[in-house]
Amino acid sequence: MLPATDTTARASLRTPPPTWLVVALACAGQFLVVLDVSVVNVALPAIRADLGLSGPGLQWVVNAYAIAFAGFMLLGGRAGDLFGRKRMFLVGLSLFTVASLGGGFAQEGWELLAARAAQGLGAAVLAPSTLTLLTSAVPEGAGRARAIATWTAVGAGGGAAGGLIGGLLVEGLSWRWVLLINVPIGAVVLAAALRWLPESRAVGRRRLDLPGAVLVTAGLGALAYGISQTEATGWTASATLVPLLAGLLLIGLFLLVEARTAAPLMPLRLLGLRPVSSANAAMFLSGSAMFCMWFFMTLYAQNVLGYSPLEAGLALVPSSLAVVVGSKLAPRWMRPLGARRVAVLGSLIGAAGFGWQSTMRADSGYVTGIMLPGILMMLGAGLTATPLASLATSGADPRDAGLVSGMINTSRVMGGSLGLAVMSTIAAARTGESAGAVRLTEGYALAFRVSAVVLLAGAAVMAVWLPGKEAAGAAGAPDAGGAGGADGAGDAGDAGDAGDAAGARTAR
Repeated sequence: MLPATDTTARASLRTPPPTWLVVALACAGQFLVVLDVSVVNVALPAIRADLGLSGPGLQWVVNAYAIAFAGFMLLGGRAGDLFGRKRMFLVGLSLFTVASLGGGFAQEGWELLAARAAQGLGAAVLAPSTLTLLTSAVPEGAGRARAIATWTAVGAGGGAAGGLIGGLLVEGLSWRWVLLINVPIGAVVLAAALRWLPESRAVGRRRLDLPGAVLVTAGLGALAYGISQTEATGWTASATLVPLLAGLLLIGLFLLVEARTAAPLMPLRLLGLRPVSSANAAMFLSGSAMFCMWFFMTLYAQNVLGYSPLEAGLALVPSSLAVVVGSKLAPRWMRPLGARRVAVLGSLIGAAGFGWQSTMRADSGYVTGIMLPGILMMLGAGLTATPLASLATSGADPRDAGLVSGMINTSRVMGGSLGLAVMSTIAAARTGESAGAVRLTEGYALAFRVSAVVLLAGAAVMAVWLPGKEAAGAAGAPDAGGAGGADGAGDAGDAGDAGDAAGARTAR
């Protein structure tokens, strides 16, 4: 018979942790993932000055994270189901923290890019586990709804706070602290998660589609690299054609693997469903235009208008909050209007904002040159993303809800990564070798103008292809994050658009 003290000790080990603690740890992991997407934006001019990165190299400071995150996010959700969500939470956060340390001490450009890619991989493993741990710990009902709302708000806060925190760190310390700040926070969350987080895993066993994840990530990276080479070598040079052809070949092999594997990362059968295929195509187009907004706005504020990093971060706070407002308004408007009409409306509002921003001048004032068009752009982003996620999940079997949610978020980030490369090339072609304020403004304005056209095309695609109001009524709760909890491959936060993959190689 065990002594009383041993019995008490073992009983205490079997006692589940307080629910609020599990929610807090899951939200802390989510905050780090979303924060790190947006916090680096205002640091990019300082990074370029310190490490001597070229324009394309600076673009990859952002794209390395975004591509790794998008390519491995679905795999990260599957790994959590198979090996345990707590285990994957710890693995993802450990990799994310170590990579942040390496990036903070990088002395060469390639070292920073490698660290950013490792951060993206860590985030892809970590992010899906944050929501599934939360939903596993909180019983279904009002309590879970409040917990998911908290998780969503924390993600939104990370996106909104990124520019401000980045400005404070760059101005008060150095650009390295936008990465190093993750280390002490990550260490504390790791220790607490190791001690208190409960383990959970899905019933049954699945295989991991590692070849699919590697192929889609490598293909997307090759395409983005090929596009980035066009400014220096043109579209017909081997330095451009080889990576472009390699990227297309890798994407083709990915589709072949997905069609033949027993447990595909992205089941092609789901793309045969109109709501799923149309919503993913629309999200890809929307992401390709929306993602580059933050970086161009940051460059414009710092390189043209002369804002400090902190001032640039503060200038973008209204835009960051606008995407949160749009995300919260969308479900209310979907009830009377339907998801398709809200998505089209959001795209049109975003296009109006991008069109307004394309009239920017080298001497524009803050209100009309940054704040108001920025609010329109991000209000449109929030209004668009929620109904698209809702329509996608409404078209699939409930058992596939989490997988479809992960697919549509992957489409958003993949679209943003390629859109980033395209818009950067367009802006750089107009800017040329000049670092003058007027030429820089012309390059940025052209990128915004093309993005507006892409959004108008996306609105047309949504109006023609998305299911009508009847399908929207079957969508249920339009929170993409909530859907993501079913399979561990959910969104990285409703305000992910506020910071995702905002980059360009036109920094001067």
